[in-house]
This record gives sequence, C-alpha cells and structure tokens, in this order.
Amino acid sequence: MKLLVGGSKSKLFHLQEFSRAISKYDIECKVVHDREIYAGFPSKKVSDWFQTRKKFDELISDFKPDLVLIDNPSSHFGLATLKAKIPLVVHLRGDYWSELKWAKETTYKTPHRRIALWYKNKIGKECLEKSIAILPLSNNLKKIVRKQFPKKILETMYQGINPSLWYPTEQMKIQHPSVGLLQDAIIWGKTKEMFILTEILEKMPEITFYWAGDGPFRDEVLTRLNKYENFHWLGRLSHPKQVREFLMSVDIYALISGFDTLGMTSQEAALMKKPVLATKIGGIPESMQENETGYLIEKGNFEQWIEKISFLSKNKEKAKQMGEKGRGFVESKFTWDVVAKETAANLKKILENQS
Repeated sequence: MKLLVGGSKSKLFHLQEFSRAISKYDIECKVVHDREIYAGFPSKKVSDWFQTRKKFDELISDFKPDLVLIDNPSSHFGLATLKAKIPLVVHLRGDYWSELKWAKETTYKTPHRRIALWYKNKIGKECLEKSIAILPLSNNLKKIVRKQFPKKILETMYQGINPSLWYPTEQMKIQHPSVGLLQDAIIWGKTKEMFILTEILEKMPEITFYWAGDGPFRDEVLTRLNKYENFHWLGRLSHPKQVREFLMSVDIYALISGFDTLGMTSQEAALMKKPVLATKIGGIPESMQENETGYLIEKGNFEQWIEKISFLSKNKEKAKQMGEKGRGFVESKFTWDVVAKETAANLKKILENQS
C-alpha cells in the first residue's frame, strides 16, 4: 500500500515521524508540504491564486498513491485529490465547526476575510463530505464528528510522540516554585480561558508563572496579565529544543483552555516528568490519568487551580511521582509506534472496504 500525506508546514516534523513509524507495517509513505505542491486561493501570496495542478499531477504520476491523507480539510491538496479520483482520508486535528464559529466572530470580520473564510469552508466541507473516512484526533472529537457525519467511517488517530526527544537537559534560569504554560493564542474560544489567571496570579504571589506561546490574541492576554510581577511571557519557543528546556525548568505544567481536542503539550510535559494540571474540557482528559499523572480542573474554577497548584508546590514527592507515572502513561499510549500500528490497520481496512 502506498500512502501520500499532504501536511501543513507546522506539522511536517511530526508527520515525518509518523511516516517512518508506519513504514514498518507494509506501507510505503511519502510526506509533502501540501501548499508547496498546490496552494490556490485564498493565500497571502497572490501568485498562489493562479497556481496550476502541475506539481500535484507530477507527484501523483510519480508516486502513484493508493490513498491520500491530509491534516487540513480546507486544503487545495485535498480538493485536487478528489478531482483525481484518489481515495481521500482526513486526519481531523481540531473541532472544525467550533473553530469556524470562532473565526467568524473574531478574526474574520472584514469583508475580504469573510470571503476568504467562506472559500476555505467551501473546500473544507467538500473534502470532509467526499472523503472515504475521517480520523479524528481524539475520541471526544470523534463524537463531535459523528453528529455531523452519522454514516462516515471514523477511526481515532491520536497525535503520536517520540519519547527519545524528551530527556533531561539544560534548564532555563527561572524563579521557583514555577508553573509553565505552553500554548498559542490563536483561537479565541481556547485563549480566553487564560484570563482565569488574573485571579490565580493575584492570590498566589509566591508562585511564578511562565507563558510560552504567541498568536493573534497575544496582546489581549498580555494586557491583562503583564501587570502581575509573578507573570512572564517568553514568546514562542523552538520545537523541540527550547520547548524541552522550558519543560525541564518548570515545576508544574498547566494547560488552561476553553476547548481542546487533545492537548499535545501535556504529553510533552509528561515525558519531561512534570505533573500536569489541565482544564477538564474536550479531549484533554484522554491525554492524562486523573489523580495519577496530574489533576483535571473544571472550566472557570480558579479556586481549584489555586488548590492544586498549592498542593503540588508543597508536596514535591507527590509531584515527582505524578511526573514518573506521566512519562510511563504517554510511552504506553501515544508513541508513534503505537499510533502508527493502529492507524496502519485502520487504513488498510478502510481501503479494502472502498474496493
């Protein structure tokens, strides 16, 4: 079986790891940057609007895939796959419908951006509807997709991770006790939950909080949080080196989100043997074991955040035990070998059903 993966630029590192892992299961896999092959409208580069399918057609002619997998349903790569009558599978990483709603309400309000969003959604709907299967990132997301496509083949495909990249390393110079957050401010529905930190920062001056991340809503976050002396913004860190150093340095990892499909950063933190505190929302509970590798916090409950941060800061042995268990849990469930083995079996079954 020959699998062609058209992925977004930010995910190519992970997709290459997936490719190497799935090749062990009699699948020849090739990963390409989808937009380098075929971009089209809408794009920031006007030249992309007039791009032909020449590169795509040459790629298909050369590789001759049995199946194409994309990680962005709104890609021209996926649309070209459908037009070429090649079976298409979508690895759906986020709640497409909630993200579309938030985009309409926040970052896509101007007329030209509305047009771009309408066109992206037009492509996304066609790729999702005409794909032979959708692979949601978590079981929670699978339930959401099932409501949209009751008869579609759905198989969960977790984000895999390579534990060998997460090892003890040099630490950053930070203050302790500390809590680290590693998340971007891209979707308002996710980001606004971070405002709960105003209550936490004010009531916990002895704890220093470090946020690593960026995005269009960065200024909204910093306007509220920068006034606290125990809050520091580090910007976006390079992956995996700076992220590894950051997670090595903090005492507790926190994932504060309004909605999320899995929470990969909590897996990375667990591999660095850090106790994880995370909002009990979406697919985040699937990425950890409550009361074993960390604690889940009800959305909006700043008192619970304060309680758990205080407990782990004072009980270092418990925090260490949770970190140890966290690494073991991630190694048993989320390595690329585990994910690739299950995905290979699912893809073969999907293709057999198609034929």
